Amino acid sequence: MAINLQKGQKIDLTKGGSGLSQVMVGLGWDETKQGNGFLGGLFGGHQSIDCDASVILCGANGKIINKDVKQCCVYFGNLRHQSGAIVHQGDNLTGAGEGDDEQIMVNLPLVPQNIDKMIFVVNIFDAAARKQHFGLIQNAFIRLVDMGTRNEICRFNLSENYNGMTGLVVGEIYRKNGEWKFNAIGQGVQQASRLDSLIKIYA
Repeated sequence: MAINLQKGQKIDLTKGGSGLSQVMVGLGWDETKQGNGFLGGLFGGHQSIDCDASVILCGANGKIINKDVKQCCVYFGNLRHQSGAIVHQGDNLTGAGEGDDEQIMVNLPLVPQNIDKMIFVVNIFDAAARKQHFGLIQNAFIRLVDMGTRNEICRFNLSENYNGMTGLVVGEIYRKNGEWKFNAIGQGVQQASRLDSLIKIYA
């Protein structure tokens, strides 16, 4: 049975020889009625909110492993890490529909030794120009699925009010004492219309 995590809660993923190797990280969100309803149409039409999920790759010091974005990040413009360990399944431009909006596959045994943290973030593309923010988003979550058994390991529902925030640091898979763990973060970031704003947090 999947574990429902609270903000700041951590769980072991591989401790005790669980056999976990291939993990699917699913991220999802929905627009609020405020974001796509009557008022949007009344005041000049509605633009869909384009949320982008990405993974920022950091070393043991908590800093990005390389200043080159295609070395330190897996995102819609760089769907596959050169190691093959982290693969983004593609960009969803609207967040419409139920379930995961974007999925990222992680093969834990293949993760290079210089990567100790995989930080999962979501930002609203062009948020400032479109006057959009996470106050217009609801039902945001991150979940981890064991691809060997197809069972959901854990889920973290982001239930805080992120009004005014254009980026979210959702959670991280990190290495400690040779084992992999997951940390539910749920931290809002005010200025994150572009991915590089989130990367700079870890530069």
